[in-house]
Amino acid sequence: MSGGTPLPLSTVLCPLPASVAKRGFSHTPGRFGLVHRGSTHIVAGTLSVASIVRSGCRTCATLFCLVLALNVRAEVRLRRTVLATDPHEPIALDVAKDGSVYFAERRGAVKVYQPRNGETTTVGTLSVFTGPEDGLLGLALHPGFETNGWVFLFHSTPGVLENRVSRFTITGHSLDPASQKILLRIPTLIPKPNHSGGGLGFDGLGNLYASTGDYTYADKSDGYAPLDRRPGHELNDSERTAANTMDFRGKILRIHPEPDGGYVIPRSNLFPPGTPKTLPEIYVMGCRNPFRFYVDPRTGWLWWGDVGPDALGPDPVRGPAGFDEFNVAKAAGNYGWPYFTADNRPYHAYDFEAKTNGEAFDPLHPINESPNNTGLRELPPAQPAFLWYSPGPSSRWPEVGSGARSAMAGPVYHYDAALMSARKLPIEFDGAVFLFDWERGWIKAAWFDDTGHLRTLKPIIDGMKFKRPICLKLGPDGALYLLEWGSNWSDNRDAALVRLEAAPPEPE
Repeated sequence: MSGGTPLPLSTVLCPLPASVAKRGFSHTPGRFGLVHRGSTHIVAGTLSVASIVRSGCRTCATLFCLVLALNVRAEVRLRRTVLATDPHEPIALDVAKDGSVYFAERRGAVKVYQPRNGETTTVGTLSVFTGPEDGLLGLALHPGFETNGWVFLFHSTPGVLENRVSRFTITGHSLDPASQKILLRIPTLIPKPNHSGGGLGFDGLGNLYASTGDYTYADKSDGYAPLDRRPGHELNDSERTAANTMDFRGKILRIHPEPDGGYVIPRSNLFPPGTPKTLPEIYVMGCRNPFRFYVDPRTGWLWWGDVGPDALGPDPVRGPAGFDEFNVAKAAGNYGWPYFTADNRPYHAYDFEAKTNGEAFDPLHPINESPNNTGLRELPPAQPAFLWYSPGPSSRWPEVGSGARSAMAGPVYHYDAALMSARKLPIEFDGAVFLFDWERGWIKAAWFDDTGHLRTLKPIIDGMKFKRPICLKLGPDGALYLLEWGSNWSDNRDAALVRLEAAPPEPE
């Protein structure tokens, strides 16, 4: 060992990246070391500044601290671990504090994966209508689930033209049908159009969010905004829902459930209670199909993906190409559909009978003049998305790829150094928002700069394509839990419940 006086440095443990070999360090997979003039410092797979200091190698300690200061980190490795391979159309999940994974299947079953024995059992089955895009669509455990057993479900009911958000009680891994408390009733219709939504989730204050689609035909507007105001074409007019302040659909609703099965309205929703021609449950309006979302319990920010229309390119008469969006709401707001998309690119008013257009809509002053509107005429200003992409390749974000798309948002990761879990995601993912696409099969980590602009977007696992990821949640162990719908649109045999977790070091 080289001689010298120990440096007055505090103990630091950190992986040594392979990339710093150019700076005079050596590295081999699975072990981390530092070589300088014949001196080697290796401690149980991690490099310890304290051990270097005790050895008296001033140069090595100084150089290694420089590496730490430059924030150069080790290669991150995650792995996909399959927990269950027998779900049938799995669609939503939540993870209890004891690690049990509760998940819903679209055809009505509620199941639980128990980590202590690796078994999956059915806790209950709802009778649901499973036409076009309905069924059992959302599931969220109450923050006090460990003591009250409450689970909230977004579901249809046969013979009743409504989707419901209901609370049930689970006792001893058995769901009690008689415990149902209906909180929200979202109207449906015959014939059934598209976009039911169905996401559920809680924030850090115990408020429940529910996402609803615009319940409008997706294939009768040539891939542009459905603004058909003709009598008899109401199901092709999203102004009647997403842009209607008196309609639950095309929204993200926010309520605070009460023990008696009712709810109260949280402060700072989009419209204060008592505002004429508005519903106080609305937190976000102007959505097309915000199927999956997440509320960061630390910040209260709401992240979601909104599935867009299919126009391959812009049209001077109709408006912009079709874009899927990722959005974040730091406060209640209007996100523009069906008047705007992406970064507030406006559509034109359009006469579906005469095939002529009118003026482009104004994002600062959107006006709903549809005869199918029952709410306010003058709407809040439209808010832009932070990421948007069309069916074709994106020059702005080439990482998203091309082809069919279906944007969904997952959790925000906050690294917890005190959490003793070998599965937790490494510190490299601290602050990341996990975005995913059901059609393209990717999951990406996104980071933002101090102004809120997207800075970095990269795959969570390089080279891995997931089988239609449809719900992604964080567990108490710091790992991600994912439902893969499977390769096909329905009746898959390769659906799975999986865990995305830190991979152990590779052996030498």
